[in-house]
Amino acid sequence: MKTSMEALIHHFKLFSQGFQVPPGSTYTAIEAPKGEFGVYLVSDGSSKPYRCKIKAPGFAHLAALDKLGKNHMLADIVAIIGTLDVVFGEIDR
Repeated sequence: MKTSMEALIHHFKLFSQGFQVPPGSTYTAIEAPKGEFGVYLVSDGSSKPYRCKIKAPGFAHLAALDKLGKNHMLADIVAIIGTLDVVFGEIDR
């Protein structure tokens, strides 16, 4: 019983204060269904990150639109965006 009570206190403290992340920066990427999904995290040593940047797969697709749309008409750009399956909500992060 005492062990479970100590574990409960430990979990509550961890939940309320969070993890202590060592200072520094890291970039981690995983393979998502539409491409690479990356997170860049900068920590100053506190329990909250100093900076967190999220790179969605659709961002690279939209960046390629300049080269894909060259020498095409404006009406064709709509079809190209449709084939890329760009979700503008994930690009706005």
